[in-house]
Parts: sequence; structure tokens; C-alpha cells
Amino acid sequence: MKYLLLAPMILFASLTLVAQDVNYSEDIAPIILDNCTVCHRAGEIGPMPLTSYDEVRNWGAMIKYVTEIKYMPPWPPNREYSHFLGERGLTDEEISLIAEWVDNDMPEGNPDDAPEVPTFPDGSQVGDPDLVLSFAESYVHQGDNTDQYQIFVLPTGLTEDKVIKSIEFRAGNSAIVHHALMAIDDTGEALAMDQATSEYGYVGFGGWGVEILDEYPGYVPGARPNIYPAGIGQTMPAGSDLLIQAHYAPISTDQSDSSTVNIFFADEDEEVDRFVETHIMLPFFGTLVNGPFVIPANQTRNFHGVFQVPFKVSVMGLAPHMHLLGKNWLVYAEQPNGEIVNLIDVPEWDFNWQGTYFFDRFQVLEAGATIHAFAEYDNTTNNPLNPNNPPQLVTWGEGTEDEMYYLPLLYLPYQQGDEDFRFGEDGTVTDTEEPILPLAENKLEAIYPNPTFGDITTYFTLAETGRISIDILDVNGRLVQQPVQQELHLRGQYRLELPLADLAAGVYLVQVRGNGFTLSEKVVVAK
Repeated sequence: MKYLLLAPMILFASLTLVAQDVNYSEDIAPIILDNCTVCHRAGEIGPMPLTSYDEVRNWGAMIKYVTEIKYMPPWPPNREYSHFLGERGLTDEEISLIAEWVDNDMPEGNPDDAPEVPTFPDGSQVGDPDLVLSFAESYVHQGDNTDQYQIFVLPTGLTEDKVIKSIEFRAGNSAIVHHALMAIDDTGEALAMDQATSEYGYVGFGGWGVEILDEYPGYVPGARPNIYPAGIGQTMPAGSDLLIQAHYAPISTDQSDSSTVNIFFADEDEEVDRFVETHIMLPFFGTLVNGPFVIPANQTRNFHGVFQVPFKVSVMGLAPHMHLLGKNWLVYAEQPNGEIVNLIDVPEWDFNWQGTYFFDRFQVLEAGATIHAFAEYDNTTNNPLNPNNPPQLVTWGEGTEDEMYYLPLLYLPYQQGDEDFRFGEDGTVTDTEEPILPLAENKLEAIYPNPTFGDITTYFTLAETGRISIDILDVNGRLVQQPVQQELHLRGQYRLELPLADLAAGVYLVQVRGNGFTLSEKVVVAK
């Protein structure tokens, strides 16, 4: 009997010793400083600082709770489905360590064993910007405990077209700036809308209010701005306006914000011949398999959208978006050979945490691959965020009480070697100094839409710099249009858009001719 009693006593003593061995300095500080402090420090979005033992201990019970339910650190995508830059999240072992530490009175351990608090950049996480755009005046966010989406128009003042390598939004008041989206307008229409309002900026729930030229990566707290690798960028035209859609979080007192944007251009000696483009999946124009996009009251709906990739692409990222009825997103691609490529799984949509997600490597999709995008919505009383009580029929719209099925896909035309290209785990691109692989051959991609009732789009690749001509021939080989005649083009990929609405119905040949080569694709013009 003595031996039977002694065994559990030894076991209890061992467990107690293990529990006491878990301390802040050696076990908990590395977890907090690596995952939490980036947002939980002075001037950032976190409601309390977590930079020292005393600060963490004061919130120990809360930290245990929000990490156990995996509410913090916030990272909506399923990390077992696909991987992105700047992922946040704790392992099950880290979550258990925090719980064990809190349950055993949160010992500090030896302060000398604690890692140093990270040094965070002041003013930029990227470097010295080439252009800084700031709010023309402060914007006052009313303290009425409601969300606000406000669009600000910042003239770039550029006198020539530029190539962007990175864009960094810097919140002036991080206590109220929840996230921000950025786009470019080259029409002046957004500026006119701003000038027509009495306040600074104009309201923009879910949209821009104008047709934008392009979107740039957005801002979410704690995320490091993406830096495009050598030879890759986005354009910013001369005379354009940068649009900022800022989401201001609910607050009980009036507060003001005056934010800035740091912009980094390609160096003059960098040859940029690949430009990031965006295709947006919307619930119109035949995208939905089970449309129309209508969510009746007291129902849940799961919409299935499809998009067939017209040519081989390298997908860099995506940004799923929905409103308060949203429940989840699941996006994958099916290659022509049946292979499945996981893109993103957001099992529990949170309207308060959304952004642009960049993959840690290119996701290469073959021509003819089909992207499947499922989005589920809950328009019942079981959804505590439902803006209507009782529930009402909801359709597409920009207001918070409306809904959206909105999926931007950021991509590049495929280039040989993209499968092997890797991005850094810290949110930067590790291969920015490596040259882009040589272009293997001159190539003209498939034309889309085909057949067409109007404009067509395609891409062509030039392996060497030279002069080219672009011809449109009829079925008998007669020249009917020549939009480009012996113009000098640098090596690289080019987007080609041609208006064919004026042509008679029939079959035509689009040709790209250069020194020693001719590339051809057929297109059918329908009436």
C-alpha cells in the first residue's frame, strides 16, 4: 500500500515541477513578442500594450481565453489549406504553454532570459519612400459606436508614369483605422465626388463609387507591406489620383485621423517587364452557377462562382470580400488534368478582419484551369451580426446592410521558372535581387472572349527587344486592320486589347510579326 501511495505522489510532484518550469522569460515572452506585440504596443491597433512581463501578466487570463478559442492572433484563413506571407497564429503547443503558465500563477522566471522587445521601424517598414502622400486635412470619425467607410482622394502629382514596387499605408490614428484599401483613378471622377461633399472625402461602403483603373495591396494592422520581386510591379499613371477607402472602427468619442501613404518606385536601372493585374470575380455575367445573387429572409445561401483561366497564369494573391451575412469562403482551382490547387479557405468569415493575402509562392494555373469560389451567407436570426431584425431580403450593394460576392485575383502571365520562385516568410520577397529567368520564346496567348461581340484581349511575349507589327487578317488573308506598325518593343510580356466591333461577322487572324517570327491566333467575330 505504501508503494501504491508513493507512485501517484511522485507523479504529482513531477507534474508540479513541469508546470513551475513554464515561465514568462523563457517560454511565454518569445510567443508574445513574436505574435502579439506588433499590434499590442503604443500607437497601434491593440487595445492594450503587451511588451513586458507586467503588461502580459495583467492580461494573462484574457490572453489564455482568446488564444484557446483561437480568436487571437487574428488570421482568418485556414493555415492547413494554403500558405500566405505574414501568417499569424499559434501552434497547439504554444496555446497549451500559455494556459499552463496562467493556471500556475504566471511566474516570471529570470528576467535576463527574456528576449529583447523587437525594434519596430518608425515611419516605414520598407525603407525610404520615393513619394509620400498625406491627407489634405484631418477626418473626424464620429463617436457614435458605428463603423464608417470613408474614401479619400490623394492627387499623386506625377508628371510621368511610374512603376510601383511597394505601397505602404500608415495609419495616423491606429486606434480607429481598422483597415484600408487602395486603388488608382485616372479619370478625375473620384476627385469630383470628393469636392461635391461638404466633409473631407466621401462615403464608400464596399465600393469606390467610380470605375477604378487598378487596385493596390491594402492595409491591415500588423501586416508587412508586400515588395514585388525584380522585374515585377504595378503601374501608377501620370496625373492619377490615389484612392484610400478607410474603415474606421466603432468608438464612443469623436476622434480624428490624418494618415499617409509611402510609395516605392522601381529604380531607373531596373527593367520591369511584368505587371501585376487583377481579375475580379463578381456574381454577374454568368459567374454564378446557382445565381442570381439574392439572399431571401430566413435563409442561408451558398453561392458557387466559376472562372476559366484563358491562358497560363501565375497567381500572386487574392482578397475575398463579403459583408455581415458572410459565413465562409472556399476557393480552389481545378487544372485541366483534374489536379486541385488550394487557394484559400476562410472557415469563419469575420467582417472585422479582412485583407489581401499574398501566397508564399506563385500558384501556377494552366490555360483552361477553372477557379471555383464558394461563398456562404446566413440571413437568419441565428446570425447575431444580421443588420436586419427581422431578416429582410438582401441583394448586391455597397451598404453594410447589403451584401457582396467580391473576389479580386492578383496574377501575372506565366513565365518559365515561376514554379520555383519563393517569397520570404517574413512578408518580404527573398529573391528580389535575383534576375528574372530569360524568356524562352516568342509567344501569343489564346484570345478571349472568343467568339467576341466587341473587344478582345490577349497577351504576347517577346524573347528579344525589336520592332513588331500587329495585323488583323480576314479569312482570305487580306489585311483589314494594322493597329501596330514596326514599333519598338522591349523584351517581356505585353497585354494586347483590340476593338473588333466594327468588323463584319466572320473568322479573323490576329498576327504579331517581328524579326524572323510570326505569331497567329484565330478569333471569331459574332453579330
